[in-house]
Amino acid sequence: MSDSALPLSPAPHAASASASRVRSDAVAASAGKEHVIDAMRGFAALLVAYFHCRQVEWVGMQAFHQSVGHSFTLNAIAAYLTFPIAWGSAGVPIFFVISGYCIHRSGALRLAANPAYRLVSANFWVRRFARIYPVLLAALVLTFALDWFSLQLPPVSHKIREIGLQSFLVNLFSLQGVAGKTYGSNGALWTLSLEVQFYAVYPLLFALRRRIGMTPVLALVALVNVVSAYWLERHDIQFFTSYWFAWTLGAWIADAKAHGARDARASVWLYGLAAGFIVLGCVAFHFGQYGAFQLWAVGFAFYLYKALARHASNQAAPSAGLRLLSGFGDFSFSLYLIHLPIFVLLSSLLFRSSLQMSIWPSFGFMLVAVPIAYAFYRAVELPAMKWSASFKPKNQRARVEPSQV
Repeated sequence: MSDSALPLSPAPHAASASASRVRSDAVAASAGKEHVIDAMRGFAALLVAYFHCRQVEWVGMQAFHQSVGHSFTLNAIAAYLTFPIAWGSAGVPIFFVISGYCIHRSGALRLAANPAYRLVSANFWVRRFARIYPVLLAALVLTFALDWFSLQLPPVSHKIREIGLQSFLVNLFSLQGVAGKTYGSNGALWTLSLEVQFYAVYPLLFALRRRIGMTPVLALVALVNVVSAYWLERHDIQFFTSYWFAWTLGAWIADAKAHGARDARASVWLYGLAAGFIVLGCVAFHFGQYGAFQLWAVGFAFYLYKALARHASNQAAPSAGLRLLSGFGDFSFSLYLIHLPIFVLLSSLLFRSSLQMSIWPSFGFMLVAVPIAYAFYRAVELPAMKWSASFKPKNQRARVEPSQV
C-alpha cells in the first residue's frame, strides 16, 4: 500500500484541487511553536534523566531511610523531597503521547483542509531518517567512548552492558528489545527502537485514518496493543505494538484539534481525569511498569488535550516557568539520548561506581549532563533537524521548531 501519489483530478476541477492543496499546506505551515508541547517534553526529559541519576549515584529511598530514619539534616530533607522521582519513568509515556501528536499534527491539518490529501510515504521516511539517525549514531559513538573510559575504572559499573559491534548494530538498526539489549550503559535507548518502529508504520496508520476515521483506528490499535502485551511483553519482547496505543492517543488528539473539536468551558474535569489516571499509574507501578505506562499514557493524554485547548484560548505570553521548561524541551531528545553514560562515567570517576548516602552529588551530576546535552544538541541534533527539513517540499517549508519535528 502506498500513499505517495495524489489522485488525478478531472480537468474542470484542477484549479479547485490545486487551491485545496495550497490551502492545506498553508494551514499546516501555520502551526507554530507550541510552548505547552515543548514544556511537557522538557519536563519528561528532566524527569527521566534525574530518575536514572538517582539510580546511578544514590543508595535509594529504602536503604537511605533505614540508615538515617527520621533525621532532619539538610541532606535527609533534600533526599526525602526527591521521593516522587521514584515514578520518574512516567516520562516515557509522556514522550510517546507527544510524539504521536507531533508526527500526526501536520498531516491532520492538511487532511482537515483537503480530504483528498495523501501522505507521501517515501518523503516522510526520508525526513524521519535524517532527523533520527545522525543523532542516534553520534549518541552511540559517544556512549562507546564514555563507557570505554568507565571500563578502565574498576570496579566496573553493573550498568554497562556489551559495547561490541553486534550490540552497536542492534541498536543502530533499532532492534533492541527484539534482537538484543540496549548498548553499553545507555539503557534509555530501549524506547528509541519503539519510536523508529512507530515511524515505520505511520503511513499505514495514516491510510487507515483516511479510510475509517481516527477513532476507529484508535480502537483497532488498542486491540492490537492488548494482544501484543499478552503475546510479547509478558515474554520480555519489547515491540512497538505493545506501546502503540499511547502513541496513537497523541495522534488522535492532533486529529481532533485539526478537525475543530470544541472544548466546553466546563471541561476542567479533564484535569481531574488526568490526575486520576496518573495516580492509578503510580499505584500500578508497584505491581509492574508496563501496566503503569498504559495508565500514565491515558492520564497525560487527558492533560495534553485540555492544556492545548487552554493554551490556544489564552493569547497572553507564556509564563516564565513554561518558557523555561520549553527551553529544556528544545534539546530534550539530546538529553534523553546521552545522560546515562555521563552519569555512569561520573560515578566511576568520583565514587568507584559505589552508591552514595548523600543525595547532593545527584544534583551535581545533572548540572554536568544538561550543558553537555545542550552542546550535543547544537553540534549534532540541530544540523540533523535542518537536514530533515531540507527534504520537505518547498511549499511546505517553514522555520524549523523542535515541536514540529
